[in-house]
Amino acid sequence: MAAIARNIGCECYRAGGVEDHVHLAIRLSRTLAACDMVEQIKTASSKWIKTQAGELKGFSWQRGYAALSIGPDGIPALCRYIDSQEDHHKKLNFMDEYRSLLKEYGIGFDERYMWD
Repeated sequence: MAAIARNIGCECYRAGGVEDHVHLAIRLSRTLAACDMVEQIKTASSKWIKTQAGELKGFSWQRGYAALSIGPDGIPALCRYIDSQEDHHKKLNFMDEYRSLLKEYGIGFDERYMWD
């Protein structure tokens, strides 16, 4: 995913995840919209994943995504957070963490459209 990001003009500081989601710390290219970046990364990585094993031929990403911004000073902490995903999610699952994050920052959401 980092190589895909670089190929579309973005810088990927960190990529990592667990069984049900991934996190990418990316500097978005000034000429690319976040939704286009996500679409290109999902499309290219999905095609690659399907070539890795027969049981992955039906792989697909969920439709949704979250794109959050931080300042340059936050990059080291974000990279540490991405690196510690396995330990972190032993304490709090992804869905609960995501709900908490949205609430903390006052972002409205409707559970009916959150998970697919």
